[in-house]
Amino acid sequence: MRLTEKKVVAALRQRGYKLTPQRRAVVQAIASTQDHLTPAVIYERVSQEHPGVGLVTVYRTLEILAELGLVCELHAGGSCHSYTVSAPGHHHHLICANCGTVIDFPGLDLGEIQENLSRETGFRIDGHLLEFIGLCQDCQQEATQAACPSGGSECSGA
Repeated sequence: MRLTEKKVVAALRQRGYKLTPQRRAVVQAIASTQDHLTPAVIYERVSQEHPGVGLVTVYRTLEILAELGLVCELHAGGSCHSYTVSAPGHHHHLICANCGTVIDFPGLDLGEIQENLSRETGFRIDGHLLEFIGLCQDCQQEATQAACPSGGSECSGA
């Protein structure tokens, strides 16, 4: 179960943040979908109803929401991140390199690995993220069909 817009707004207020119309619009844009959205897409959605909102405002709001754990930040490689309202509990991601589909899955217990790494390197680990990048079932199927449009035996390995 994901956080709702109401809960995100309440958490912002509880932590002393003003709920400006711009912040509310960013929260609404993220909370209105299950998808992971890039800052550019969020900006596009917000600016339709609030033309005066700048991209910097979107980034600052996302930064606050991520620091508070109210949104989940996805690092799919490169410098572009995407965001969605957080689900309770720690989780990780499967990311399709072709279509960008993101599948959340429950966090794995990486405590032992984390402890070993910390002990061996002297590095204080404050958190982690785990993302697997590959092809979703739909893209795998499309790739197979593109490679073997006739469905002949030469494609089945026979």
